[in-house]
Amino acid sequence: MTRFLLPLGIFLALVVFLALGLNLNPREVPSPLVDKPAPFFQAPALARPEATLRRDDLLGQVWLLNVWASWCGACRDEHPVLVDFARRAKTPLIGLNYKDQRDAGLAWLKARGDPYRDSVFDPDGRIGIDYGVYGVPETFVVDRAGVIRYKHIGPLTPEVLKDRIEPLLRKLDA
Repeated sequence: MTRFLLPLGIFLALVVFLALGLNLNPREVPSPLVDKPAPFFQAPALARPEATLRRDDLLGQVWLLNVWASWCGACRDEHPVLVDFARRAKTPLIGLNYKDQRDAGLAWLKARGDPYRDSVFDPDGRIGIDYGVYGVPETFVVDRAGVIRYKHIGPLTPEVLKDRIEPLLRKLDA
């Protein structure tokens, strides 16, 4: 009888861990970069390959980095939210065109509208890797000192903007 207690105890512990894991929100994956300096980047602009964009050019202001791609279905859902945000917000929205073709990214923005103050072109995904990108879309809030203060995985929604990002932006801009 006692020889069955140990396997039963292990089985019950596994069931408890599984139940706890199933109740977690996959969009709230903790990022080791939150509260740490945003990784440095220096890359060509999507629309102007001769121009270079650098993280350091954005220091001194609060900004959002939105990782997107023309091949991303969820980015299509998120895009109208970004266009609306860019129209009414003063916070610069910087795009990171991730693992994409330049022509495809430009055509995508032309067809849907371009909410970005500028987009960095990252065809091989190296900048995305430095930022710990799991997939697209992802959005980072970066403060004036260049420190990442928030990371959102998945498409932004009006609710996420209203409840999480905009209050944080007001706090950081104060």
